[in-house]
Amino acid sequence: MSESTDGADKAAGRTEGAAAQGAAAEQAPPAAAAPPTGTGTPADAAAWHAWQRQQAWQRTPAARAAASAPAEWVVRIRPAKAAPIGGVTLAATLITGLCAALLLGDGMGPGLLLAVVPAVIAAYAAARAARRTARPWTLLWAVGCLALLAVPALRDSAWPSTLAILAALLLGALALHGSRTWAGVLLSPLGVFEAAVAGLGWAGEGLRSRSAGNKDRWLPVAKAVAVAAALLLLFGTLFASADAAFADLLGGLTPDISIEDGPIRIVLFLLGCLLAVAAARAAAAPLRWDRIQVSPGKARSRVEWALPLVVLNLLFAGFNAVQLAVLFGGYDKVLESTGLTYAEYARQGFWQLLWATLLTLAVIALALRWAPRSGAGDRRFVRVVLGVLCALTLVVVASALRRMDLYVDAYGLTVLRVSVAAMEIWLGLVLVLIMAAGVFGARWLPRAVAGSAAAAVLAFGLLSPDGMVAERNVARFQADGKIDLAYFQSLSADAAPALDRLPEPQRSCALRGIGKEISRAGDVPWYAMSLGEHRARQILRERPVTATSAVCSRLGTFGSRSEY
Repeated sequence: MSESTDGADKAAGRTEGAAAQGAAAEQAPPAAAAPPTGTGTPADAAAWHAWQRQQAWQRTPAARAAASAPAEWVVRIRPAKAAPIGGVTLAATLITGLCAALLLGDGMGPGLLLAVVPAVIAAYAAARAARRTARPWTLLWAVGCLALLAVPALRDSAWPSTLAILAALLLGALALHGSRTWAGVLLSPLGVFEAAVAGLGWAGEGLRSRSAGNKDRWLPVAKAVAVAAALLLLFGTLFASADAAFADLLGGLTPDISIEDGPIRIVLFLLGCLLAVAAARAAAAPLRWDRIQVSPGKARSRVEWALPLVVLNLLFAGFNAVQLAVLFGGYDKVLESTGLTYAEYARQGFWQLLWATLLTLAVIALALRWAPRSGAGDRRFVRVVLGVLCALTLVVVASALRRMDLYVDAYGLTVLRVSVAAMEIWLGLVLVLIMAAGVFGARWLPRAVAGSAAAAVLAFGLLSPDGMVAERNVARFQADGKIDLAYFQSLSADAAPALDRLPEPQRSCALRGIGKEISRAGDVPWYAMSLGEHRARQILRERPVTATSAVCSRLGTFGSRSEY
């Protein structure tokens, strides 16, 4: 859960790697040779017997063990021996499994965040037992992980919620492994699988040791928990049958579990326990991904390295000059010469410029690998060439966003258009970070890029793309009377507050899709209902849909609509 502050740990890792290499070298068999051939002389016979002895030696257990020795990088990243699992960690693991079984069987919502909190406690307790201390970056990753998991509790849309969960997994892995290099940032999520496998044996060993030696400590606690649960069940049932209001309150707060849900609840319990154990095991003894060393490519001469990049810079400069000329009043001339419409020109250019931005980042990464680095002069030269490329690419990003804005003005806003525009903005931020790294050093760049990606996903979820789309299209209808009711049928409940401001019958037709989804879902418990869905239910309960299907059909509600 935190980065190690013990410098001796790194030295120990290097010593272990050197020792493993030395042992492998001692056990390595002689170089394989082809069977000798000859004419039957004594020298040929001696060579034949020597070859047979070599082959027999290579078949010994020691030779086989040496041949199957792990690679050097595997030895480097091996975690230290984990301290025995503590009682707090075991208890938090079981609570995580129970929360997952009780709160996640009906869907994602506040229950996801509530189920993850005990796992965070388990990881923290395991890290403290291993004498690992948290650093600022570790705390930042942990807080960001929890903030991202709050997005499914706030937004009903699946797209931002899915992105938030994936980003939370990345930040959680960074918090557990304390990674700071590119290899660590990219590979840390893979450590969850290793920690899950190792964590099973780790937890099993802890349970066996506690059940054998500390029976007098845990048995009274287990008895007390069982008695408390029985009392709650008995008196809760009596009070619920005695008062209908209390029964409604209790039914809304407690999960509704049936026999049919048994298998899925068991799977969720086991999965929750497994993820909590994996997090605790990684916090106690993380894989050292930062010890993977990626050697730079062969340095090129200035001419060989810079010529392609200078040509690319000139191409970017020419393109940007044309974009600036068009921006300041040349649209009519361009459209006349190309034969494209206003919207087609904007739409066609955006995707090409988005790909140009992505490819530019790849070019920068490859250029840094083979950049000349013989001295300070080469370093300044590399900064200037790549800095100019980054600055010109920022103009391309601005041009792409301008084209998207033109297209939205012509055809309205959609979730896809919001998503790709947000991605383009983040790519521009990455370019700014690369330029800053060229000035102040690149040690912090991997974590800054990971943090900016997580922050972008968090902002994307909190701003609610479905709500933004509804707001923009409602304002467009109020301005010029244009509206696409068919597209609103695919929006989530997050769009309901904005669509509620439309006049009738457009309002009822716009909310038909959301109302249909809510009716299909039926009653949803509080821990599985997002804030967006709660607001939509309240709006439809206070002001139900009144327009008939015939009226909505005349307004184009049931037509088809392309996302882009």
